[in-house]
Amino acid sequence: MANKQQQIFAKIVLHNKLLDAAEVEQLVKEFSDPEEIIRRLIQTEKIVEKKGLQLLALYRKQLQKLIPASDAAAISTKKSSSPPTPSSADAIDALVEEALEESDEDAGISSASEKDTTLSKEVDNLADPVETVQGRAAQVSSSDMSDPPPLKVDLEDTLGTSSPHPEEEDLPILERDTGIVRDEISTSNESLGPKHGLDPVAIDLKAKELIHDILLEARDLKASDVHITAGLVPMVRQAGALKPLDRPPLTPEVTEGGLLAMVDAARRAEFLETNDLDFCYDGGDALGRFRTNFLREQSGMDGVFRLIDTEVPSFEQLGLPEQIKRFTEYAVGIVLITGPKGSGKTTTLAAMVDLLNETRNEHMILIEDPIEYVHQNKKCHINQREVGTHTKTFGNALRAALREAPDIIVVGEMRDLETTSLAISAAETGHLVLATLHTPDAIRTIGRVLDVFPPEEQGQIRAMLSESLRGIVSQQLVPNPAGDSLELALEILVNTSAIGNMIREDRTFQLRGMMQTGRKQGMQLLDDSLIDLVRAGKIAKQEAFTRATEEEYVLKELG
Repeated sequence: MANKQQQIFAKIVLHNKLLDAAEVEQLVKEFSDPEEIIRRLIQTEKIVEKKGLQLLALYRKQLQKLIPASDAAAISTKKSSSPPTPSSADAIDALVEEALEESDEDAGISSASEKDTTLSKEVDNLADPVETVQGRAAQVSSSDMSDPPPLKVDLEDTLGTSSPHPEEEDLPILERDTGIVRDEISTSNESLGPKHGLDPVAIDLKAKELIHDILLEARDLKASDVHITAGLVPMVRQAGALKPLDRPPLTPEVTEGGLLAMVDAARRAEFLETNDLDFCYDGGDALGRFRTNFLREQSGMDGVFRLIDTEVPSFEQLGLPEQIKRFTEYAVGIVLITGPKGSGKTTTLAAMVDLLNETRNEHMILIEDPIEYVHQNKKCHINQREVGTHTKTFGNALRAALREAPDIIVVGEMRDLETTSLAISAAETGHLVLATLHTPDAIRTIGRVLDVFPPEEQGQIRAMLSESLRGIVSQQLVPNPAGDSLELALEILVNTSAIGNMIREDRTFQLRGMMQTGRKQGMQLLDDSLIDLVRAGKIAKQEAFTRATEEEYVLKELG
């Protein structure tokens, strides 16, 4: 039976010029089930999604026509007994099965026509499918693959509706590839219906273009974030504050249709399964890149976009002090960039990576979730790896990195015990490590790193950190009095011998005093940075008070 199934698959694929003979030969050697081949072709984007759906439907229709009823029932029973696995293939499978069932009920699929009998005899006379591909490629090319009269066959046509050319139904022609990218498979909406236990999915390309227009407007406004919420007016964040755009509210249908049209089938399936999706959206040269999150809430599907600059800003553009440049001159050790959400940690880290890329001939591995700034090789040889796409976890990538001969390792975020332990170990074993943490200042950063470890290990980690730590940069972005821009406030700790002793002896409560007197070494407190910004007229006193580590100290200095 498997041979006949493969023969049907080979005839349809070769006739429609979807693959060449060598590719078909290789696929039927690797996979016995043609449906598995079709799913893999869709998942690996060898064929566009709409064409894959048509191919799957055509294959099943021909299979029902040509094989005995008992064999068809056996195949159906075998399929139904297989454990389901959540994937984009299942969504495609459910769509075609539902449409095929509806087609059977409405129009019926006959197996007694003269054309069906002819094709059945042709398939029965074929040799083993591999031999068929090898030995009859020339025959297929000259006969079956000659250009037939053009037929525009959409999905409904392939599932059993009457054709205007019944004489050509024995080998149907799939819609020709027009070069449209894989996620653009519909001119308006394509629904995956709620009958599969999923919410309705509408892929709306017009809505996608509307969202692109909103993102472009946000970039023109120099916004940092865009919030697309079902049923509400789109919002942008400017200088830390959310503001509505002068646009009508987006309906839940338009919001969901546009957002789902922005991702491929695999990510759509992931979102439909989990109702959450975190990735980086690349809108091309005209639109740029966005760190993106999709979520589902009570009003529908929403999207949040963090704008990423098209070019990595320089130290001068960001107003970073000379001491942060000096952190990039170390050969070994660990440098931590910290701050609350939206404080510019990723941008500062990208500027440091770019400086290293321009000044050192070394191997650099970046592990990010997701990749935001894309770095091109300058002097460094750079590998950028995305968690979930190129590696399973930060820990997996860090363990592998230690065997990949890097000089510099950049960790997007030290989230857990494994990642933190491996990052400190890498710094101890001769690498320069740059990493980020969500902590508000240098003292609490050291506490956070130590608290990740069990109490019995903290003494050893404290000793390791006192030796390997090169510095901590804690930063905040503070709106100016006009509310139209953000100012950078920084806290910088440089690990001197005295600082190292305090960390090792668990006297971090004394670090603040050392940092106050350590300006000559490049150190400064966040409170002192806020005071300097107020005195320069760049931020308001109230902003400094609300962000100060010790409000009394700031009040005293500012009067």
